Amino acid sequence: MKKKAVYPGTFDPVTYGHIDLIKRAVKIFDEVIVAVADNAAKNPLLSTSERVDLLKRAVRGMKNVKVESFSELMVDYVESKKINVVLRGLRMISDFEYEFQMALTNRKLNGNIEVIFMMPNELYSFLSSKLIKEVEVIGAELSQFLPFFVEKKLKDKLKEQLKRSKK
Repeated sequence: MKKKAVYPGTFDPVTYGHIDLIKRAVKIFDEVIVAVADNAAKNPLLSTSERVDLLKRAVRGMKNVKVESFSELMVDYVESKKINVVLRGLRMISDFEYEFQMALTNRKLNGNIEVIFMMPNELYSFLSSKLIKEVEVIGAELSQFLPFFVEKKLKDKLKEQLKRSKK
C-alpha cells in the first residue's frame, strides 16, 4: 500500500519554505498532493489557477508530486482522495497555536485524518507568503526567498493591482 499525504495551503505565493517541505515530504511518502486552497475569504493576490501553475513549475521534476486545487472543506477533499495524512508546516512557535487549533478542529470533523507537522529548513523558518508580499511592495530583492518565475509573477501582479487602484 502506497503511503500518501496531502499538503494543503494557500501558497500565495509559493516560497522556498514550501518547496523545502515538499522535497522532504517525498522522501517519506510515496505520493504527495500539494492542494491549493481556492478560498476567497483569504483574499489571495494570485488567482487559484496562477498559484497552481506556479507550484507545478516549482515542483517540476519532483517524482510523485501532484498539484491540484480544491474548494471544499479540506477534510472532505482529503477523504475524497482516499488519503488519511495531512502535512502542515510549522515555521515558528507563533504558527503552533493556529495549527494546533486547526488540527483539533479537523480531527473533530474527521477522526480518520492524521495531521503531521514538519518544520522547514532553518533558512526558511521565518518565511511567510504574507511577509513576501509586504516586502515586495517596498521593492525588496526576493530571489533568496522564491523562484525567479514566482518573483516575476508577483511583481507583475502587484504592478497590475497598483495600476487598478490608481484609476
